[in-house]
Amino acid sequence: MKNYFLPLAKASLILVYLVIVAGAAVRMTGSGMGCPDWPKCFGYYIPPTDIEVLEWKPNHEFEKGQMIIHDESLWKAKESFTTLAEYDESHWEKYTRHDYAEFNPRHTWTEYINRLCGALAGLACLAMAIASFSYWKERKGIVLASWLVVFLMVFQAWLGAVVVYSVLNPLKITVHMVMALVIVALIIGIIRAAKDGTEIKEYNSKFRVLLTVSLIFTLIQVVLGTQVREFIDEQVNAGIGNEYLWLNNPNVDFYIHRSFSFIVLALNMYLFYLNRHLRLGFDKMKWVMVILILEIFSGIMMYYVHFPFGTQATHLVLASILFGIQFQLILEARKCYYCGKNAEHYS
Repeated sequence: MKNYFLPLAKASLILVYLVIVAGAAVRMTGSGMGCPDWPKCFGYYIPPTDIEVLEWKPNHEFEKGQMIIHDESLWKAKESFTTLAEYDESHWEKYTRHDYAEFNPRHTWTEYINRLCGALAGLACLAMAIASFSYWKERKGIVLASWLVVFLMVFQAWLGAVVVYSVLNPLKITVHMVMALVIVALIIGIIRAAKDGTEIKEYNSKFRVLLTVSLIFTLIQVVLGTQVREFIDEQVNAGIGNEYLWLNNPNVDFYIHRSFSFIVLALNMYLFYLNRHLRLGFDKMKWVMVILILEIFSGIMMYYVHFPFGTQATHLVLASILFGIQFQLILEARKCYYCGKNAEHYS
């Protein structure tokens, strides 16, 4: 079973990132309420593709829990039954989690695919956790961390439901995003701990401390970015459909987010310089710089070219990838007390 653990862990990491990509697509298209209930979608395991499915009609079979949109509200079938010639309210109960009652097939299926990706990632993490028992005698930490990932995936799914029930509360969306990054960091740590072989690199305390600061800055940027996104959502909800006007009068979060990006870039440029000047051997710093440049470029495109298609999702996904690489660098930069004073050990 141990031979399957690393492939399963890597697959779990890829699938969690796929969920982040799908979630970014949901945010970009405004599909967060595409499925107004959870875990089903309008009471169906496979959501409808046409509004007719959600309209009351005579002589039609409805199963318990399936929904209709009636009088601009969602109604849920109390039990399985067949409708008569006239609408009978006694068979229905009003959905009270929220008052959102709209159907857009594109939004519904975008959100549904996001949920399918989450379910697939959850199954992969569960398989990884089961396979982790092969490490129980020698590395109990790997087993405990793997099952912690499973717990956090369940918690993340519950958070997804909370986000829907709150009709996309911005604070809950932020927590949902941060939790995804926590899961990414845990799986990266698990993969590193399970790898065989030893690799020695130069240890530098200043480099590692600044790496940690850089990771914290990235996390702050992600949180600030979700607040900017919420401001844009408010603009859209206020009826401003022209993307040229979304950031015409931005709030203070936007200015902090934009200005802070230059601090993040400067810090990582200095880390890049330290790595080369001291010959520390952390090749991933090249990827950090590439992703940072692309991240800033996508931000510039959103502001000056007025949100070209895909830039919002790209911006979020790049930030998530940057976080993962920076966390891996921090693990690589740890001091190894088994390899000598100035060495770092890959276990």
